[in-house]
Amino acid sequence: MKPYRFAGQTAVLTGAASGIGEHLAYGLAARGSDLVLVDVDEARLTPVADRIRGAHPGLAVRTVVADLADRSTVEALAAGILADHPRVGLLINNAGIALGGRFDQVSVEQFETVMNVNFRAPMLLTHALLPALSTGSHLVNVSSLFGLIAPPGQSAYSASKFALRGLSESLRAELAENGIGVTTVHPGGIRTRIAESALVGVSVPEKEIEPNRKLFAALLSFPPDKAAEQILRAIASRQARLLISTSAKIPDILARLLPVGHARIMRTLTTASASRSGSARPVVRR
Repeated sequence: MKPYRFAGQTAVLTGAASGIGEHLAYGLAARGSDLVLVDVDEARLTPVADRIRGAHPGLAVRTVVADLADRSTVEALAAGILADHPRVGLLINNAGIALGGRFDQVSVEQFETVMNVNFRAPMLLTHALLPALSTGSHLVNVSSLFGLIAPPGQSAYSASKFALRGLSESLRAELAENGIGVTTVHPGGIRTRIAESALVGVSVPEKEIEPNRKLFAALLSFPPDKAAEQILRAIASRQARLLISTSAKIPDILARLLPVGHARIMRTLTTASASRSGSARPVVRR
């Protein structure tokens, strides 16, 4: 498959208002892509689009404010994109939401919300936009470190990211026949807003919430702009799988070598990290 060419193509990007998504938007614009930027946070999305329009006045930049947890909203989003863009060069399913708490501490509704945003929305968008993806197009699904390992307290998040990983790997084989590339991305501890915006299980004790949030923030250290650049390079080279940062690469190796035993090792490592940060409740987060 030939390298992906960004210039002159339309790129659809979800989760574009901050973090990796924001920097992907800047990088795509710098490479000459017209943009459809999607996010639930209009207050953060608008300035991102305005900065791109100011720096690249020749590009078409459209913003769509959408709650991807709602099926009808996702279906309307896809229909609108198809109406305006019968050909899409690149679809990046980047939007995601986290949920902290043991399985017995989260509600079914919370679990479903995470699955809807992290898995159902990418699945629906990809399925609906397939007619617009043709030979030379590319699909990116942003999974997670927790699409490689499944630590305690992350049942919903891991379930959604493992599901997205499985879909991506199957699609890569299917779409290759049509000359369409697929990249699955597994970020480790990227410095984004996912910790502060994470949902908290309805039965998680109040006293545990703030210490865990602080620990999440401490573990998110890899710069989002560097993560975005790695993703863009992976797209250009049609890379099938991208792990970002050692916090994703080391657990992946452990899980391959020790399919069961890696969980105990990861608990030991995160306990050590928690001790250094002064937290009593270690948790790992993408």
